[in-house]
Amino acid sequence: MAYDQPVRSDGLLLEMTRLFPASRERVFQFLADPVLLAKWWGPRGFSIPSVDFTPRVGATYRISMQPPEGEAFLLAGTFREVDAPSHVAFSFEWEPADPDDEETLAELSLQVIDDSTEVRLCQGLFKTEARRALHRDGWMESFDKLSELVAEQR
Repeated sequence: MAYDQPVRSDGLLLEMTRLFPASRERVFQFLADPVLLAKWWGPRGFSIPSVDFTPRVGATYRISMQPPEGEAFLLAGTFREVDAPSHVAFSFEWEPADPDDEETLAELSLQVIDDSTEVRLCQGLFKTEARRALHRDGWMESFDKLSELVAEQR
């Protein structure tokens, strides 16, 4: 069973949860391995031409994202917390940035629930509701793709 559920909304903070039918270690692998990450990251139709992503506190990352139309852009940041397989937190900044963008912090927490893993996302704070909605939609589509990959590999 998969679901998206807003947890709460304080200001311009994005929070959601998704249940994946796999062990916490396996789900964390999809969050931490750059080859696996490139298979599900980004909204439908986007590709990931390059990814430098090694979760280690203090390490930086860069993900090149190619939309179906237009120029590729980058997502970059620094890992703030890594506690495999239960938690990862990283700064999140677009290059080039939209005028309404500012650096946010994305935190993903993984909790075992029966034979599945609940991933709780918390990201923010956002400057505008439109930017929060854009990220919410992107995470929902990314999590849909991740759910499909996890199901394929059961």
